[in-house]
Amino acid sequence: MKYPTTWLQGASLGERITCMLRLQIIRGMQTPGTVLSENQIATDFGTSRSPVREAMKVLSGEGLIRLERMGAVVIGMTPADMEELFDVRMLIEHFVVQRYVHKDNTILVTTLNQMIDKMEVALKHRDIAEFSLQDFNFHEALVLGAGHTRILHTWNGMRQLILTVMLAATEQRFASNIEESQVTIHKHRTFANALKQGNDQELSRLIEEHYRDTRNAVNDSVLSSYKKT
Repeated sequence: MKYPTTWLQGASLGERITCMLRLQIIRGMQTPGTVLSENQIATDFGTSRSPVREAMKVLSGEGLIRLERMGAVVIGMTPADMEELFDVRMLIEHFVVQRYVHKDNTILVTTLNQMIDKMEVALKHRDIAEFSLQDFNFHEALVLGAGHTRILHTWNGMRQLILTVMLAATEQRFASNIEESQVTIHKHRTFANALKQGNDQELSRLIEEHYRDTRNAVNDSVLSSYKKT
């Protein structure tokens, strides 16, 4: 699967190259230890080396590659890296959800349910990109609505990595166990209902359950190629 072109509207060439390489690395198409050549990538994308360098800098900052004199060496997402990504996501959502307790969340819940509706349509049409995007939008809406500037900065630093991991995981799930996507929809709907009720204990339980199940799903799909290296 290629990176969805609809997600790249308005993106610079460097950002496009970054997104495409990021997906290749996370999906294991560029395996750990592979040396990425600026010249080769520039040729593949029909561009100069400048946008490629821009992409390499971003991917290095995300810890997906290591810049060396000979070129960029792929590190990828190890199981430990993925665990840390989920740890930070869970900590963020635990925190932001507390800001919704004892508040009127009607507008937010309506928005979340609209996203879930779109996930259902995407599942019906086997639209991997749309399902992934709406799943991501659901979680991002919680972060944005909390109105916490520093948390938002942290989230923004990971958002492209999170989105790409979700895309890769959804692709694998649709191919091997699509029924799990219906379970994901149900869990999102349950979470939205708990948020409407302002039940903080239930929300915390659902967050922990969601990330436990998501960890297992990602380990069984996205990380399978890294376990073999």
